[in-house]
Amino acid sequence: MTRILHRQIHAKLPTADGGHGVYLVDTAGRSYIDASGGAAVSCLGHGHPDVIAALHAQADRLAYAHTSFFTNTPAEALADRLIEGAPAGISHAYFVSGGSEAIEAALKMARQYYVETGQPGRRNIIARRQSYHGNTLGALAAGGNEMRRTQFHPLLIETHHIDPCFAYRFQEPGETDEAYAVRAAQALEDKVLELGPETVMAFVAEPVVGATAGAVPSVADYFQRIRAICDRYGIILILDEVMCGMGRTGTLHASTQDGIAPDLMTIAKGLGGGYQPIGAVLLSQRIFDAFANGTGQFQHGHTYICHPMACAAALAVQEAIARDNLLANVRTMGAYLSRRLGERFGNHSHVGDIRGRGLFMGVELVRDRSTKAPFEPDLNVHARVKREAMARGLLVYPGGGTIDGVRGDHVLIAPPFIIDAVTVDTVVDRLGEAIDAAIAD
Repeated sequence: MTRILHRQIHAKLPTADGGHGVYLVDTAGRSYIDASGGAAVSCLGHGHPDVIAALHAQADRLAYAHTSFFTNTPAEALADRLIEGAPAGISHAYFVSGGSEAIEAALKMARQYYVETGQPGRRNIIARRQSYHGNTLGALAAGGNEMRRTQFHPLLIETHHIDPCFAYRFQEPGETDEAYAVRAAQALEDKVLELGPETVMAFVAEPVVGATAGAVPSVADYFQRIRAICDRYGIILILDEVMCGMGRTGTLHASTQDGIAPDLMTIAKGLGGGYQPIGAVLLSQRIFDAFANGTGQFQHGHTYICHPMACAAALAVQEAIARDNLLANVRTMGAYLSRRLGERFGNHSHVGDIRGRGLFMGVELVRDRSTKAPFEPDLNVHARVKREAMARGLLVYPGGGTIDGVRGDHVLIAPPFIIDAVTVDTVVDRLGEAIDAAIAD
């Protein structure tokens, strides 16, 4: 009998016992291809010797020192590396223990920036429906997934949401990508004017929507228009790259492919690759300067910020990705994965859309391909796919409520950056068998 409060209390989970490369192994000796990297976390795969060596070395030297007394060498080195490769204008990093903490910190940074600069009336946060920004209360309030929010509504701060740029579901028949980008971005300006520009603090968005919608990229110049609207009204743009960032889409930062730079960026999963809990907020020079020239502090903190072990692991992960040119492999294998998914599912009667960037791909499942009608929610098709995939030695990241938090099913595929073509073929073959079995069940 377990004494852990697991996510699903009645689930019977295998026990993970080891890992090597793209594989995880349980205590029964069964091997699984980790084709989702957990939740798009394990970018280097499992058991990478360089990261393990870095953790050993850091543990021998220093495991922990509180940041009210000290800085530490791995945190300083990691910050230098991240800022060296950051989008234009980003000047500093703030290290936390995960994505939800990063979003909480970013929201506080945005609020404190306006207080420091004499605009205390700015309090409203705008985000997008079907976004996911974390499970702590501030992050959950910013997120737009009603399935996760409903029972906690009385505890959440008031936030505001617009439709996402989700072409498969919201682009009108005959509407060009350019026209749809204009219409989707205009929803932000309309909401800003409705609330009053002087009250709006931040707009929060994932460049490629991850867990709640299944690797949904924007179209045309959508994000350039979003950036222009934020600039027009003096609004801080927070880009949530917790899942889609740090190389997952083929460039270090997903927003690079959209041709924009944020004011604040949150990163986490691919930052440390799962070897230690870590996340970060990357902040622009103007936000840092507002703090430095004002109160001289950021009024926030956690016990484990800038944790030496976590920063040492993340630094080793990032060094390995750069040294081994793994972003090139993400682009190459991402294109191959996209092609193979298209070959296997392009004419599948229950696959409505295949989308994504790099090694961050989503497959949306539908009851009727011609009408895009989803399966009934109580069928839990996504959960069936997960079960059938695991039975075949494959780990993928299915989700439900794709369309509105209730209806829709998708599968997210986000394998380690080290994956090769032979393994991609196996992933697609096993996923095809799993989807067919789940729907026939």
